[in-house]
Amino acid sequence: MRLSRFHLHTTKETPADAELASHKLMLRAGMIRKLAAGLYTWSPLGLRVLRKVEAIVREEMDRAGAVELQLPTVQPRELWEETGRWEKFGGQLLKIKDRKEQEYCFSPTAEEAITDFARQELGSYKQLPVNFYQVHTKFRDEIRPRFGVMRAREFLMKDAYSFHASDEDLAREYENMKAAYTRIFTRLGLEFRAVQADSGAIGGDASQEFHVIADSGEDALAFSTGSDYAANVETAQAAAPGPRPDAAETMRKVETPVQKTCEDVAALLGIALQRTVKSVALVGADGFTLALVRGDHMVNEIKLRKVAGMADYRAATEAEILEHLGSEPGFLGPVAPARAIRVIADREVAALADFVVGANAPGFHLAGVNWGRDLAEADVVADIREVVAGDRAVDGGELRLARGIEVGHVFQLGRTYSQAMKFTVLDENGKAAVPAMGCYGIGVSRIVAAAIEQNHDEAGIIWPAPMAPWRVAICVINPKKDAAVDAAAGALLDELQAAGIDTVLDDRGLRPGAMFADIELIGIPHRVVVSERGLAAGTFEYRARTAAEAQSLDRGQLLEQLRGA
Repeated sequence: MRLSRFHLHTTKETPADAELASHKLMLRAGMIRKLAAGLYTWSPLGLRVLRKVEAIVREEMDRAGAVELQLPTVQPRELWEETGRWEKFGGQLLKIKDRKEQEYCFSPTAEEAITDFARQELGSYKQLPVNFYQVHTKFRDEIRPRFGVMRAREFLMKDAYSFHASDEDLAREYENMKAAYTRIFTRLGLEFRAVQADSGAIGGDASQEFHVIADSGEDALAFSTGSDYAANVETAQAAAPGPRPDAAETMRKVETPVQKTCEDVAALLGIALQRTVKSVALVGADGFTLALVRGDHMVNEIKLRKVAGMADYRAATEAEILEHLGSEPGFLGPVAPARAIRVIADREVAALADFVVGANAPGFHLAGVNWGRDLAEADVVADIREVVAGDRAVDGGELRLARGIEVGHVFQLGRTYSQAMKFTVLDENGKAAVPAMGCYGIGVSRIVAAAIEQNHDEAGIIWPAPMAPWRVAICVINPKKDAAVDAAAGALLDELQAAGIDTVLDDRGLRPGAMFADIELIGIPHRVVVSERGLAAGTFEYRARTAAEAQSLDRGQLLEQLRGA
């Protein structure tokens, strides 16, 4: 490949709304161009990288036994109504009408379409298990698309769906897909973590996310120093607390005139923040509820919604708080409320003695509070808090926190969709049975941005070699238009290509500084300079993208270096 015959358009400036490094660098490198909010054109350069990712994804999915197909991106309303997601999916579902006023959506995911295909094609347990996958465009109407292709409205996704005669076989394929994903992200050269996760809007019984580790990641991850345990903080658990100590104090009312936060109360009383309890007023299916967490902890919404009766909870209004507790926010607590309430205590709170809570009276808190003596045991004790760095992990290690960018997700869907869409096969006894399903997604276009977030410097992108648009760039310095220099560069290009090394020749005639800046910006792992001076000395100037200095290598040394790179 010669750059003089390729479209490469780099820029020095980036739009003011480009916040993340990946967004800025993809625009500067000319990999993408904005068409509209959340919609991007992939340039020839960007498409080369995208195709590298696709190729590895396809190879590993094929290796894992999945079979490729392609589903329509425009799908009829009737399918989505069968599962109840026409309304449930919300504003992200782009709905359209054809000339006959028939309603459709532009697919954000394909559970309905693949289940419809399967119920037409599969009739017997003998045809199971099977795993269908596609690499295809999706559309989600994000309220605020941002960060370039990291959170675009249109994106390229690999989605796969498996069908099984038993839950045991689904669990086997789930592990098979986790192994395939591990191979994919390893081959792509990314630092990543597989973490336990919440199934979210897709639903299902078990799920795991794959995250590229990057400081700019939107997701907070927790992992243990004692094992390979890792989880999104939405679901991460610390070790259960020890037994509750005996009461050592008597309950007393203390003045806290303007102290409404646990931090301020702890400072006023001269106690550790861990001895205070935060009371969060909510309304769930069972009525007015207080959720209690330690003063140094935060309520985890995902965990709390899994408590019976709290799936659709909301914050209580000030009027409801006054009615049930007789107080204003900032001084709330579970002791002697004005009316009967439900109390959900985090495990850590249930294990406390001599703690501090609001007194349900403006300007006052209660100190020395103890369960069973000063207030009844909680109605529910559950893990409802977010973990924090330094927590003791369930395996005995210590929990650490990191940021991650989700690039893959695997689900055990169970029978959520096959049941809703009345998909059955005949089992070995000739009776109708509902197959179990698995779902396995990879954000192909998001991987490109995530790789840049993890691998860049001030000069530009630093691609992992498997993702680079080219592995080697040959730069020609030939101000005198010496035919021998051009011939040597062309011969080297042919030799490297024949050796299976993906190489580009920069023959655009740029000055060395501008040419080198472009090659660094677009992230080519290896640069080779062919010049009149080098030819006279029988050497080439070689520099790896991450190296501080260049080297002078003869032809044999250069080929050995690039073959091993």
